[in-house]
Amino acid sequence: MKTLIRNIKELVQVEHTPRTMVKGAEMARIDTIKNAYLIVEDGKISSFGEMKDLPEGTYDKEYDATGRMVFPTFCDSHTHLVYAGSREIEYCDKIRGLSYEEIAKRGGGILNSAKRVQEASEQQLYDDAMQRLDEMTAYGTGAVEIKSGYGMTTEAEMKMLRVIRRIKETSPLTIKSTLLGAHGIPMEYRGRQEAFVDLVINEMIPQAAAEGLADFIDVFCDQGFFNVEDTDRMLEAGAKYGLRAKIHANELAYSGGIQCAVRHNALSCDHLEYTGDAEIEALRGSATMPTVLPGAAFFLNMVHAPVRKMMDAGLPVAMASDCNPGSSPSGNMQLILSMACVNYRMLPEEAINATTINSAYAMDVVDQLGSIAVGKKANFFITKPIPTYEFMPYAYGSNKVEKVFLNGELVVCNE
Repeated sequence: MKTLIRNIKELVQVEHTPRTMVKGAEMARIDTIKNAYLIVEDGKISSFGEMKDLPEGTYDKEYDATGRMVFPTFCDSHTHLVYAGSREIEYCDKIRGLSYEEIAKRGGGILNSAKRVQEASEQQLYDDAMQRLDEMTAYGTGAVEIKSGYGMTTEAEMKMLRVIRRIKETSPLTIKSTLLGAHGIPMEYRGRQEAFVDLVINEMIPQAAAEGLADFIDVFCDQGFFNVEDTDRMLEAGAKYGLRAKIHANELAYSGGIQCAVRHNALSCDHLEYTGDAEIEALRGSATMPTVLPGAAFFLNMVHAPVRKMMDAGLPVAMASDCNPGSSPSGNMQLILSMACVNYRMLPEEAINATTINSAYAMDVVDQLGSIAVGKKANFFITKPIPTYEFMPYAYGSNKVEKVFLNGELVVCNE
């Protein structure tokens, strides 16, 4: 199958020599081609350039993108997409002034979702997750990392991971799976947290590895959850089974989670609201991608991660949705793009890099996705008629995506 997209007003985020990530001042630059074409063969990008250089040939399908732009699809490197039910009552509690930690201590938050997941069938979890995934795709997302973490028992965690495996097998999106057994502390383990850590190490990790259910392992290393010593133990256990680390870190306090992530060569450390000079220095020169989750900070009305300071120090930054029922009930990456600019004062170019190349790195798919490059998967979207690429984050209230292509096939048409 050979497909041509012709008369593209501007082809955005092109790479002739693909990079693994974009750091520091480089984040303020993206390469584009105006009046462009894009050719797809057998699900991959085979050629692109200016229309005047379009090679002669015949195509199985052609699309005219006059007045429209083409972007690589977003990579959403941090989500909790598999869950049962919503938590709008806790949302009202937050409005009344209760903190995230206060809600968790009385059995709400993650524990609330865990109870619902334990009671839900795999079919229900799958159906609900696929519905959310379809909505995310319509907004331009082509790759998603999905965590467990609302199980809190070995049985329920494996149920979540099996649902994620089924999504991998049936969805056209690129999906990565993460074991987040240590997302919270069950009520019955309060006061004996080490016993729950033992459960994660001795049951959850070996079983997930034996069934091939997880690509990564994650721990909520933060105040009121798991400390650095707990995290060290679980990440070391995961590494023995070939599970690379991805850490929830420094959302609630200077927890030591960022330094822990770097020590364990974590693929990413995520949230990062509390990031100071010591944390930035630890990240400098590491292979760990700092990943900010604007939706959670917005929804919880938290301090913002010091993104500008991080980039000025030469660090890369990725951004993801953190789609989940308690602190970020949205998987709209166009909205994340806008929040990056408005709340974190990122330039549109920086925000685009943070939600494409760098977020692809943060889920270990940058060799396949994150830019328009020959040989990469043909995951891209065609916009509706827009004046400039800066319009993408500027017009935050509307869906600017007209068509979404995954693996070279048209999967969404918003006309």
